[in-house]
Amino acid sequence: MSTQDPTASDTFQTAYGGTTVETGPKVTGPALKSKGEALALGRTIDWLLLFILFFVCLASFHIHAMLTMGDWDFWVDWKDRRYFPTVLPIVLIAFAAAGQAFFWEKFRLPFGATFMVVGLIFGEWINRYFNFWLWTYFPINMVWPTILIPSALFLDIVLLITRSYLITAIVGAMGWALLLYPSNWPVLAQFHVPLEKDGLIMTLADLIGFEYVRTGTPEYIRMVERGTMRTFGKDVVPVSAFFAGFISMIVYFVWAFVGRWFSTTRFIGRI
Repeated sequence: MSTQDPTASDTFQTAYGGTTVETGPKVTGPALKSKGEALALGRTIDWLLLFILFFVCLASFHIHAMLTMGDWDFWVDWKDRRYFPTVLPIVLIAFAAAGQAFFWEKFRLPFGATFMVVGLIFGEWINRYFNFWLWTYFPINMVWPTILIPSALFLDIVLLITRSYLITAIVGAMGWALLLYPSNWPVLAQFHVPLEKDGLIMTLADLIGFEYVRTGTPEYIRMVERGTMRTFGKDVVPVSAFFAGFISMIVYFVWAFVGRWFSTTRFIGRI
């Protein structure tokens, strides 16, 4: 009676010509030899899934932002006192609310909005540096992306403390909108210095818009407004920010429901 090493390669002869074919070593045991290896493999898979999820969120949120806010975030001369603090919070809270609901429902992790916003900012900086600067030579201080992380942190903190979507929608969404302008003001203030040119009072950002002509710029939208809200003081920013906050509450409710719906796990019964 002969014995064979279980790790040795199997060989057999085919029916044609007696050719010997090596089939490789036998597999006689499990691929994972210990619990530690299983845990390490599980952690590796988790990191890969998190990496893929991050870039999926980055791409989807970036496309959503470009199709909705567009030029109001591209150019510093478009970051004025009416549309910038109004448009951006309303359109950007959609993905932040959905991501927050997904992470909270699935994992009880209160950083969904921050996770989504960090992905958006990462993609925005890639776009602004490689596309706007290296490709078309627009100065970075003219195309810097909007600072959104303080607003996202506030939204997540409210959910963490209250554990209530209702309070998060009322308090968190309002804070999301109100924090946008103060967060960007240290960078934006220098472009809102008033100046006079050809007998007209305008800001430095407006002058940049007139002097730095871009192809395809919709001039019928971006002109120096003559309305009463276009002022250098008064209550323009608070009115715009509070209006954005109230609309953000409604948008948060809708998209938090969307995020919870996508987070629901359903099982099909046996037929």
